[in-house]
Amino acid sequence: MAEFTHFKKDGSAVMVDVHEKPDTYRVARASGKIRVNPEVFAAVRDHTAKKGDVLGVARLAGIMGAKKNAELIPLCHIVPLTNCEVTFTLCETDRTITAVCTTSCVGKTGVEMEALTGVSTALLTIYDMCKAMDRGMEISEIHLLEKDGGKSGHYVCKE
Repeated sequence: MAEFTHFKKDGSAVMVDVHEKPDTYRVARASGKIRVNPEVFAAVRDHTAKKGDVLGVARLAGIMGAKKNAELIPLCHIVPLTNCEVTFTLCETDRTITAVCTTSCVGKTGVEMEALTGVSTALLTIYDMCKAMDRGMEISEIHLLEKDGGKSGHYVCKE
């Protein structure tokens, strides 16, 4: 079992020193869902929400969230992202909106946290923009789909 890298032997938290690691191309993809009521689903799908283009704003929020990850999660390194993309898929059957955030960089540490923060921020933005129509929206299934690069290599979620 791998040891936790963010703790000293005495238990105090530290930022991991990555200076000796080589710069490599790293990419991560994360996903999450929000379940909404029929009114919200129609407003998002038809671009009729009173606050405007819900998915357009959520896309920008997701990108901004990924870029600000190190300001939100203690001990995360500031990662110079080379790309960040947020996409959405609407499923009318179960009234869900799935967000996927893909992040990449050339650096010494991975971009999994940036992808997860991007997805979370995008979904929270959908909630914020639509809460007047549905306070019972449920955000769920936020998880890493895939990552590649670095010492640990390629990971793919087994769904």
